[in-house]
Amino acid sequence: MITILVGTNRPQSRARIVADFYATLLTELGAPHQFLDLTELPADFLNVALYHNAGQHPDFNRFIEPLNQSDKLVIIAPEYNCSIPGALKSFIDALPYPGGIRGKKAALISLSSGGMGGALALSHLTDILFYLGTSVLPQRVRLPGISQHLSAAGELASPLFQQLLREQAEALLAA
Repeated sequence: MITILVGTNRPQSRARIVADFYATLLTELGAPHQFLDLTELPADFLNVALYHNAGQHPDFNRFIEPLNQSDKLVIIAPEYNCSIPGALKSFIDALPYPGGIRGKKAALISLSSGGMGGALALSHLTDILFYLGTSVLPQRVRLPGISQHLSAAGELASPLFQQLLREQAEALLAA
């Protein structure tokens, strides 16, 4: 099972558009998958699911249960202020340690409005995941100028971006 993690809690995000496209790819490739969307995080998790309270928040525990069914992750992280969103970092910090995502394989995707496509966010996220014992696919995908590559209907319209994501999905399935 592959979990697609939408790495922002911003409603109606461009990261979710990319996640939906990725899910379409996985369906075409015959790979079972599920979503974990940070817009659905328990509202109080930041105050009661971290540090000494780890593992004691029933709603957060239910929220992360899909991770236990997955051996692979796709993490879609928009770049916020030259790094990953705070919600994604807090989510990762609230996961059981050690454990959580240790030993899983991860495909990383970043997106940004700027020309670098979230390169710094990818670098930061890769460092965090390595520390946690998560294997990161070398095919990390950056999607620069993301707004220019969405159709009027809000779909990923760039053939190049679509191809990069397809190649990454195929590599993830082969890993």
